[in-house]
Parts: sequence; structure tokens; C-alpha cells
Amino acid sequence: MGITELLIDSFKALIDSAGYVGVFILMTLESMVAPVPSEAVMPFTGFLWNDGMMSFWIIVLVSTAGSITGSLISYYIGAYGGRPLVRKFGKFLLLNEHHLDKTEAFFRKYGDKTILISRFIPIVRHLISIPAGVGRMKLGKFAVYTIVGASLWNAFLTWLGYTLGDNWEMIRKYSEVLDIIIIIVIAGAVLYYIRRVLQARNQGKTTNSSAKT
Repeated sequence: MGITELLIDSFKALIDSAGYVGVFILMTLESMVAPVPSEAVMPFTGFLWNDGMMSFWIIVLVSTAGSITGSLISYYIGAYGGRPLVRKFGKFLLLNEHHLDKTEAFFRKYGDKTILISRFIPIVRHLISIPAGVGRMKLGKFAVYTIVGASLWNAFLTWLGYTLGDNWEMIRKYSEVLDIIIIIVIAGAVLYYIRRVLQARNQGKTTNSSAKT
């Protein structure tokens, strides 16, 4: 049995024994720099929902509460510890400074809305709160974007687990493909938005030029 399978069995055991509290703990860790992928946690809760052992809305509420708790911890880690902390302890959590470099670049490129977008992107979602803290992003906006993004992502994975039932672990097997699809969709949306902005600016310039003449 590999490390991934051992981790998933540990996640299942925690949820089986602690119920919603276990979901909260795991999703708090998931939103920090711990190696707890949401794709290995939330589909199992969907399976339990399918089995009548959990409620969908409580799952989403508890998991999102865990997500915002972990994200706030990471935010303050960024505000008061930042890169040196990741450099020192990241190796114990399967993360490195290169991951943080990519995340910070992503944050600089797309701004505050990165907090919302990042909930759907692997690796980035584990680290994005740190550069937000380093940049002292407004806490209210940070919390709103995190809650919206996390609740949508957690609900989606829970629904997939419910739909697949006993085959919920298939999500983990195909999560990399899912992540790639999501990245492509987001990139397409960003390019479409940029194109619309550029078209609007060009139209504005044309209108101004016509008015002057």
C-alpha cells in the first residue's frame, strides 16, 4: 500500500470516528500547507451522504468552516512568518520554495480574485493564503473570496462523491485530469475577460477620437 492509500485510509478513519468534526479538521489542514487534498476527503463525505449517514448542507457548512479557518491561519503565517517559515518547514509537508514562487507569481498576476480562483487549482490552493497575508490583503475581502470559492469546490466534490457512491475513490484516480480541465476552463475564462476589456478600451478610444474630430 502506497503513501497516498495510507493517507486516504487515515482520512476515512478520522471521518468515520469523528464525523463532522473530522471533516472540519481535515479541511482546516487542507487549507493550510498540510498534504491533505480535498479530492481525497470530500468525495468520501458525499458517499456517506449517499448512505444516509451525513447531511449535504452540514457537510458543506462544516467543510467550508474548516477551509476558512485553515486559510486564516495561513494568512497570518504569511503576514508574520512568510517565506522563511515555508523554507524551514515546507519539506515536512511535501512543499518547497518553488511552489511558493509559483503561487506568489499567480497572486501578483491575477490580484485579489486569485483567492477565489485558486480554490479550484492544485497546489496553489494550499499556499495562496500565504502571499495574501504577506501582501496584507484586506481581511474582509480575503474571507469572502475564500468562503465563496471553498463552498463551491467542497459542494462540487461532495456531489461527485454522492453521484459515484461506492466508486467515490475514482475521483482521486482522475483528480489530476479534473484539475487540468479546471485550469483550462479558468484560463479560457480569464482570456475571454481580458479580450472583452481590451475590446471595450478600443471602443472607448475610437469614441473619443470621433468626438474630438
